[in-house]
Amino acid sequence: MIARWQRAFLLVILLAMATWLVWQWPSSPRRAVLGVLLPLGIYLLVMAVEFVLMHITNRADTAPRARAAQVLAAWWAEVWVALLVFGWRQPFRHRSQPDWLPAQPTGRRGVVLVHGFMCNRGLWLPWFAHLQARGHAHVAVNLEPVMGSIDEYADIIEDAVRRVTAATGQAPVLLCHSMGGLAVRAWLRAHQADGRVHRVLTLGTPHGGTWLGRFSRAVNGRQMSLAGDWVVALQRAEPAGRAALFTCWYSNCDNIVFPASTAALAGADNRFVDGLAHVQMAFDPGVLQACLEEMVRE
Repeated sequence: MIARWQRAFLLVILLAMATWLVWQWPSSPRRAVLGVLLPLGIYLLVMAVEFVLMHITNRADTAPRARAAQVLAAWWAEVWVALLVFGWRQPFRHRSQPDWLPAQPTGRRGVVLVHGFMCNRGLWLPWFAHLQARGHAHVAVNLEPVMGSIDEYADIIEDAVRRVTAATGQAPVLLCHSMGGLAVRAWLRAHQADGRVHRVLTLGTPHGGTWLGRFSRAVNGRQMSLAGDWVVALQRAEPAGRAALFTCWYSNCDNIVFPASTAALAGADNRFVDGLAHVQMAFDPGVLQACLEEMVRE
């Protein structure tokens, strides 16, 4: 579903740009070029506003505050990473690489990959080769309905966990980006599945909600409001010791999940990474390598 929406959005934007260029070029090439560049300018501005709000909000947070140069570098990196993910991998390539469940167990634990808000399995495309090369069977889910309640995703995750467990004979690792970590916590609550998972790795998950959640009109977006009713109720429903299953990466340049420490989870193995933006975190070589090491840790 989200792939169709993103393809349609990109098509409308490109068609509008082409129409404007053809219409305006004969009378004013300068105006034609400026009009074509307007969508890119809006994109850069919206992204910049996110980083400015993040940097201001993080002044009162306990995490180490990013330097201005780090914020600028993270903004520039996120501009390109987000374009690649939302403009190519998710709308056009999300089905290009299938899940991998080998007929014979490799002796390695399997992995369930859970994406975040307004994403699909295309987010994880660069991970698949790394996982298969190391013998990790894997299933990457699509969380739908796209703007529905996070609680509705529990059965999708349950099915993926069962498939990976059947293929490997071992409890899997769950790798989650952003909202995906909350979806896994909701699955653990719904299915009381603590004994059926080896580790949960979260990258930029708003465990305590996020400041931006207040502006969302989607059900799952509102559920991620900072210290909102849904995240507070989730925390209260969790048994003592569940957080020990989690390793959580969080950053002081996360432009979506802030204040920064909201991506840490009390009682978990929380790992601070300096200067990484939200989507960028999912592809950082250091984070990727650390996650691969966690997958083989007993």
